[in-house]
Amino acid sequence: MANKTGIDLYSPAEIVDKLENVGVVKANLAFRSMAMLGLLAGAFIGFGGLFFVLMTSDPGVPWAMSRLVGGVAFSLGLILVVVAGAELFTGNTFLVMAWAEGRISLGLLLRNWAIVYGANVVGALAMVLLVWASHHPEMNHGAIADNYVRIATAKVSAPFSAIFVKGLLCNALVCLAVWLAYAGRTVTDKILAILFPVSAFVAAGFEHCIANFYLIPMGLLLHLVDGVTPEGVAVGALTIPAAATNILAATLGNIVGGSVMVAGVYYVTFRGAPRLPRG
Repeated sequence: MANKTGIDLYSPAEIVDKLENVGVVKANLAFRSMAMLGLLAGAFIGFGGLFFVLMTSDPGVPWAMSRLVGGVAFSLGLILVVVAGAELFTGNTFLVMAWAEGRISLGLLLRNWAIVYGANVVGALAMVLLVWASHHPEMNHGAIADNYVRIATAKVSAPFSAIFVKGLLCNALVCLAVWLAYAGRTVTDKILAILFPVSAFVAAGFEHCIANFYLIPMGLLLHLVDGVTPEGVAVGALTIPAAATNILAATLGNIVGGSVMVAGVYYVTFRGAPRLPRG
């Protein structure tokens, strides 16, 4: 039934209630369920990364158009997470709302983050091995492999502070996508809600820690094992320690961007605010 605004969407205050309730359920999931859904989310984000790299591997496409198309393609990952159902670490920063309201303990919050993060990593790395074994990067005469190495090198070459801020901005947009998806009532609503925020963060080159567990290891694997070295790319920067630094900075930025800039702001704004009457 539509709310009093006449728009068949959940209001922001109602979304706070929904996200708190969902947070309680997520925090209390059994280990097996949480881990399996986390594995799926890591794989889903890997599919999004694969689609992004594929769509940005044609040097004949104008740069801005390539970024836009790549961003739309990457949206597949979060669409699968939200619509098909999975546990994604970056989206689960919303659990701070249930914690702030006293409905879950800090221990349950951190347990969820630790299990889901670890499972996401395993799922993303499994996708790396499967995609590499499929010889997918050899498509377009090796242009896709070159693009993986180019992307991974650019990511690990950025300074820690820049990666942190890019991670913060990334998860602000990812969590806004999730927020908007919770406003919708149909699958179409949810897909359209996700599309633009995710396209924006990808096109802008922001940093998503779970996506980087797919993109960077794939670049490392192709360079170190297959010897892929794109012309003009300083691949000496592409090392495991540099990859670890990138992912640490992105993870910290993602936590702040999601839990403070989106979940925290909306919680403080709407918790305790009068609810719109239904009818």
